[in-house]
Amino acid sequence: MYSESSGLLSCLKCQLWLNLEVLAGFMKSPMSQMKLVEDNAELHCEVMGNPIPEVQWWFIEGDELEETFTQLFDGARQEQVKINATYILHATSTIYFTNLSLNDSGTYECRASNDPNRNDLKKSPKIKWIRSQANIIVFEYPVIVTMPSEVVNITETTVRLSCNLTNPTSAVAGSYWVKDGKKIDSSVDTKPNTVIEYTIMKADLQTGGVYHCVFLTFPQVNSSIEVKVLPHVKAYKHSEQGNENDKGVLTCTCHSYPLPTDWQWFKVIGDKKTLLANGTERFEVKSTPEKSILSIGELDIEKDAGDYECLATNEVGSGSDKIQLRVRSRLAALWPFLGIVAEVIILVTVIFIYEKRRKPDDIADDDDSGAAPLKSNAATNHKDQNVRQRNCN
Repeated sequence: MYSESSGLLSCLKCQLWLNLEVLAGFMKSPMSQMKLVEDNAELHCEVMGNPIPEVQWWFIEGDELEETFTQLFDGARQEQVKINATYILHATSTIYFTNLSLNDSGTYECRASNDPNRNDLKKSPKIKWIRSQANIIVFEYPVIVTMPSEVVNITETTVRLSCNLTNPTSAVAGSYWVKDGKKIDSSVDTKPNTVIEYTIMKADLQTGGVYHCVFLTFPQVNSSIEVKVLPHVKAYKHSEQGNENDKGVLTCTCHSYPLPTDWQWFKVIGDKKTLLANGTERFEVKSTPEKSILSIGELDIEKDAGDYECLATNEVGSGSDKIQLRVRSRLAALWPFLGIVAEVIILVTVIFIYEKRRKPDDIADDDDSGAAPLKSNAATNHKDQNVRQRNCN
């Protein structure tokens, strides 16, 4: 009964709300932001009221005495502006800006109204739009001098990276380094330094990548240094086996930075290498930057067994690895079974020959000699037993 009453009360409240006109009011206002040139930004606005209010976005330029208002719409500023709005229970609207420029600095206004005559230009200005403003301030990106601008390392030596922030937008509150999007915890520094360094003890597969020096200014700024190393190629298996007439598959991977731009496969016989071109004879090569697969159709014991080399090349140089392919006869899998069958046949033959060579007379004599003693022993024992009983009485 309580639940039914509660439900009825809720329905009554909903009905009262639907019938009651409520002026528009902000639930969430846009917040001012500081951005850098080419950054993205977004402003968010939520408004309640009954009926649900309409939301508009406006851009205000100029000084207070000479302000100009420009309404923004989805696709404005050569598709730089995107607006997403929903009108469910209350109004929500978000305006997005991409690739900001210095000209995008200014005041942005979220307007809302649920007056039915809000868009009638003939009405007197007594129609009310509620307004909430936020500023977007766009700064020129500060100059960060990186030393070196990039690292191309083929000797796996120690590398020192350096960044110099020359014109910060605000005071520096600290700094840190990032590798491939992950913060390097050991590099975090709370000192207000405008010059920071990071040392790579050995430039190799593990340390190659994109490094960012990050300065904790407002807004935050960073710059990048690429550490490029030779391809580190690794065979998935250094020894592969296949059966005659089956398909053979050899795989190599590479995760160095930068990733390979070209893969090649070779058949190695002594000091001679033969390039295996994709689509020739029975060879098929499928490659991505991280992996290359060589497929060999209908393996041949004489032609295909041996060593293969996969070679990857990036802008620094090349790296390779080898795979040994063994090709077995199709009957190879039957040899263990045939060996077991042969052992069973030999064992059965030995038992059969042994049984055949035994003498039948020996078996008959053994049976007769065992039966006679049993009878005489039994009679003798009974007789002796009776004699002893009479003596006892």
